[in-house]
Amino acid sequence: MSKLKMAVIGLGHMGRHMIHRLLPQYADKIELVAICDSDASSLEREVAEAGIRPRLYTDYRQLLDEVSMDLVYIAVPPSLHYDVARIAFDKGIHVFCEKPLANSLTEARSLVELAEKANRLHAVHFSLPLDPAVLKLQGLLEEQAIGPIHRMDLFLEFPQWPRAWQQNPWITSRQQGGYLLEVGIHWIQMIQQLFGPITHVKSDIEFPPDSNQSESRVQAVLRLHDEIEIHLSGTDQREEEERVSLVIHGAEGTLALENWRNLYQGGKDTGLQPVSVDDVVSPLPILKQIVQILNGESGIIYDFHDGYNAQVVLEALRKPGEGFTDVRPQLMGIKR
Repeated sequence: MSKLKMAVIGLGHMGRHMIHRLLPQYADKIELVAICDSDASSLEREVAEAGIRPRLYTDYRQLLDEVSMDLVYIAVPPSLHYDVARIAFDKGIHVFCEKPLANSLTEARSLVELAEKANRLHAVHFSLPLDPAVLKLQGLLEEQAIGPIHRMDLFLEFPQWPRAWQQNPWITSRQQGGYLLEVGIHWIQMIQQLFGPITHVKSDIEFPPDSNQSESRVQAVLRLHDEIEIHLSGTDQREEEERVSLVIHGAEGTLALENWRNLYQGGKDTGLQPVSVDDVVSPLPILKQIVQILNGESGIIYDFHDGYNAQVVLEALRKPGEGFTDVRPQLMGIKR
């Protein structure tokens, strides 16, 4: 079986993670044929550290025009996702894109249409629903471990934004950055996968005086199709350590997914206790699933439709109306 030819466009945190951590695990299945980044010195440094010799580009258009490949990984800032993916689909290339899918809902919908027309694989790098702790959480919910769900609380609370390891020019911008776009979208998409569509959004959002800066505080309610409400609390001024968590309150107890991967369970009259996830077999990473699919095997990915539906909710949070906004007319595959 011949190797899949893959290019990486963008050497930010996720692009570096791809070439240093993920791709070496699949060296027998994937050939990294090219890398692009606007910073030539970063290109040279990263490939030297990785001990690889792909073709190097500072212009993604030139790369996509000159290099033959099966798959492109898009890890550039969100404002460039649309253009890179558009060109890739036009050339018949499969696309693996970082989140959020696009820089606007209009772009996201257009990308779904382009992906369908190209009939190529289209995946967004959503991995949270397949994390062992989330799979364990899903199993406990299916077993009715805490009885019927009454409500949920979602915490996106940071002592500062950006976090220390996220220093780049766009991560704090109102157009492309902020913790809702960067972090919240993971949780929105995971909630949509586990609990069904979010149909109504009510948001109270505060921005700094500088119109270029991303949100500082968010208080919102996300209402699921079955009327269960998720109360969202977001801030970049938390006095304690970062908290990124989902707490699910049921008639018979509570489940809490704290700081991404720590799962806890408590009864009506007992405190929260850690839940082991050592027995859970996860299909991650998503790259593994993509390789399987492109080799004609079964696999699990979240496609551009999933990315678009998550972005619908995200945009309602960032641009609130009066009271609850009914987002059902915008969602793909959802009946009113």
